[in-house]
Amino acid sequence: MDAIPKHRSHPEIVKRLRRAEGHLRGVIAMIEAERPCLEIAQQMHAVEKAIGQAKKALIEDHLDHCLDAVVGPMEAGQRQEIADFKAIAKYL
Repeated sequence: MDAIPKHRSHPEIVKRLRRAEGHLRGVIAMIEAERPCLEIAQQMHAVEKAIGQAKKALIEDHLDHCLDAVVGPMEAGQRQEIADFKAIAKYL
């Protein structure tokens, strides 16, 4: 079976997720150490944001990498609709 081509953003996404993984371990340690809930919540929020940013980068790269390959050549007016779709997807 052929390997799926790696997207150009995958190495950076892996780095982001590894950082989030480290932060999550830190949150677990904070809970076990009975640190203040506010500090724990702040760190959990940071982990959540990091994972969300990794997800966003993955989706944007997928749209850039795969959507164009599937759609193929188009006229300029049609191409603008694809560009608009990609732009609005950034707000998800």
